[in-house]
Amino acid sequence: MDTRQSSRSAIGRRSFLRAAALAAATPILTEAALAHAAADPAKPGAPPSGMALHGQGPNIPPPGAVLINANENPLGPSKAACDAIARMAPLGGRYDRNGETELLAMTFAAQNGLKVENVAVYAGSSEPLHYSVLAFTSPDRSFVTADPSYEAGMYAAMTSKARIVKVPLAADYGHDVKAMVAADPNAGVIYICNPNNPTGTTTTKQDIVWALDNKPKGSILLVDEAYIHLSDAQDALDLVAAGKDLIVLRTFSKIYGMAGIRCGFAVARPDLLAKLKPFGQNAMPITGSAAARASLEDTTLVATRKAIIGDTRRDTLAWLKANNYKVIGAPETNCFMIDTGRDGKSVIAAMKAQNVYIGRTWPIWPNAVRVSVGTPAEMAAFKTAFKAVMDSKAVAVETHDAGGHRADLGYYATA
Repeated sequence: MDTRQSSRSAIGRRSFLRAAALAAATPILTEAALAHAAADPAKPGAPPSGMALHGQGPNIPPPGAVLINANENPLGPSKAACDAIARMAPLGGRYDRNGETELLAMTFAAQNGLKVENVAVYAGSSEPLHYSVLAFTSPDRSFVTADPSYEAGMYAAMTSKARIVKVPLAADYGHDVKAMVAADPNAGVIYICNPNNPTGTTTTKQDIVWALDNKPKGSILLVDEAYIHLSDAQDALDLVAAGKDLIVLRTFSKIYGMAGIRCGFAVARPDLLAKLKPFGQNAMPITGSAAARASLEDTTLVATRKAIIGDTRRDTLAWLKANNYKVIGAPETNCFMIDTGRDGKSVIAAMKAQNVYIGRTWPIWPNAVRVSVGTPAEMAAFKTAFKAVMDSKAVAVETHDAGGHRADLGYYATA
C-alpha cells in the first residue's frame, strides 16, 4: 500500500468512526417521540417538550381517547398495503431474498423521473433527516431552520455541535427563504419543511429554487416533504433529477397511513446520499417495503385521501373561524395551529382532561397549539372539548421540569 492510499484509508476510518460516534450520541427523534413527550406537560418528572422518553414507561392513552396530537393518518394503511403485508409475512423468516426494497426504490424512481441511485430507502424519514444534519453540519457549519418548524433536525444539530439559527416564518407563514439564506454564510444545512409542521402552511417552488440558487457555497437544502401529498404545493424531486444541492425527504407515515409500519426515502444525488451511509442504515422489513410499493401502485389512493382529509380540515377550520378562534395562516395539510390567547400548555392539559389529545406548543408561540386532523367524528369531539375549554376560566397550575422541580405557572381551563 503506497503512502497516498494509506492516508486515504486512515481518513476513511476516521470519518467512519466520527460518523458512528455522532450517530450513537443522541436518539433519532420522531414525531411520535416528540408528541408523547409533550403529552404530560403538568406531570412531575415528565421530560421537557421535545425530548425522547427514557424510563417513563409507556404513555398509553385511556380507552376512547381522541388522538389528534401526532399528525397521524386515522385512515391507516390502504387495503392494498395490508394485503401486501399479509403476503409478505410468511416470508419474514428470511431476509429480503426477493429484493422488495430494491423493487420499491425502482418503482418510486420510475414514477418520478429519477434514477434508482437517487433513492435511498429507510424505515421512515426520521433516520435520513437525522443523518443529513450530522453529515452536513459541524461546529463550523450551522443548521438553519424556520421558527416554528419541525424540531428533530435541531436535536441532531446539537449532537454535531452546530450553531442552530432560527428564522421566523414570513408574513404568509411560509419559509422566509431570503432571510434563511442570509442568516449564516457558513450554513451547512438549510432545512425547509414543506408543507411546514406545525403550521401546515406551504412554501412556493419559486422560493425553494431561489434558495438553491443563492445559498452559501457548500451548503445543502434539506427539503422535508412528509406532508406534500396533502397539499397543492409543488414538490422538489425534479431539482434532484437536475443534480442540485438538495436532499428531499419522503415518508409513508402521513397520507399513506403507515406511521407504525415505517418506510421513507432520502432522495438526492448519489454523492450526497453516500455521505449519509457512514451513519448506518438498518435493513428494511420486507413487510414495510412491500406495503409501501403497493401504496405507490394504487393510482387512486393519494387523491382519495387528500380529498377526505382536506374536507375534514376545511370543515374544522370553518367552525373555528365561525366561532372567532384564531387559526394561524392558511394550512393545507393534516395539521394546523390555533392561537388560543392563553398559555398553550394549559390548553393542552385541559383538552387532555376532556380525553382529547392535541399537539404541542413551540417556544416562539407559547399560546399556540397544534391540532392534527382526525376523522370527522374525532374532529366533532375536538370541537365540543375545545369550546368547553375556551369558555372556561383559567386557573393557575404548577408545571414541573424533568427533575420534578417547579418550572412555571401555567393556566388550566376549568368550569
